[in-house]
Amino acid sequence: MPYDATLLRINEGVRLHHAQGRREAARELFARIWDEIGGERGDPLHVSVLAHAMADVQDDARQELVWDERALAATDLLTDARLAEAGVPMPVAALYPSLHLNLAECHRKLGDPARASEWLDRARAGIGALGEDDYGRLIRDGLERVTRELSDS
Repeated sequence: MPYDATLLRINEGVRLHHAQGRREAARELFARIWDEIGGERGDPLHVSVLAHAMADVQDDARQELVWDERALAATDLLTDARLAEAGVPMPVAALYPSLHLNLAECHRKLGDPARASEWLDRARAGIGALGEDDYGRLIRDGLERVTRELSDS
């Protein structure tokens, strides 16, 4: 697998957040990496992965939405070749269901069920790009959860 130091550092921040519960430390690391890569002008792969991770450590749903939108815009610039070059074992199409699911969740949190439903529909439309692996199950489970939460509200 190719070595991508930036992706490894982003993954370090993800571990800080998810494995260690150190949300603020992860946010600070992500902010430093964001500055180092040149923000939205950086490599679309780095921007996409970093913005996706940064969204998860936001305390405010509006800021989470801004980061998720940045991740989506950067993903639109990615190619399968770039993912393969970085050792990411999936096509670009497999990234969209997660991004769309996160956008649905943001709009649900912000009290906009119509927009949330639109993003859920997009996530469902792309679900076929996911494998039958842990990542695919995680996204499918998230889709079911957000659908339930939206119907309960």
